[in-house]
Amino acid sequence: MDLPIILKDLLKAQENFDSLSYSECFSDDAIVFDEGKTHKGKKEIKSWNEKTNEEYKTKLEAINLFNEDQIMVLTTKVSGTFDGSPIILKYKFKIENNKISELKISN
Repeated sequence: MDLPIILKDLLKAQENFDSLSYSECFSDDAIVFDEGKTHKGKKEIKSWNEKTNEEYKTKLEAINLFNEDQIMVLTTKVSGTFDGSPIILKYKFKIENNKISELKISN
């Protein structure tokens, strides 16, 4: 699967549990929606990623990528130390100027 560089960078950062590199994939004013919560800006995104890494040891495996109304949808197999692992989730990205401006994670 041919992923855009920014998504490759994001997956690599997650693989290494590197929250700083993970947050650097986002624009300064990016928004992440996950589990009913909103995280705004790189600082909050970094903190959110650190917390989920610590709590769940999340690993992502890219399964499919397609575009839907100018949103990039990455289907992933997500595994970690949480009940029901692994699960299939959709990561819906808006990418602007080679940075992620918005991410919505859903099942």
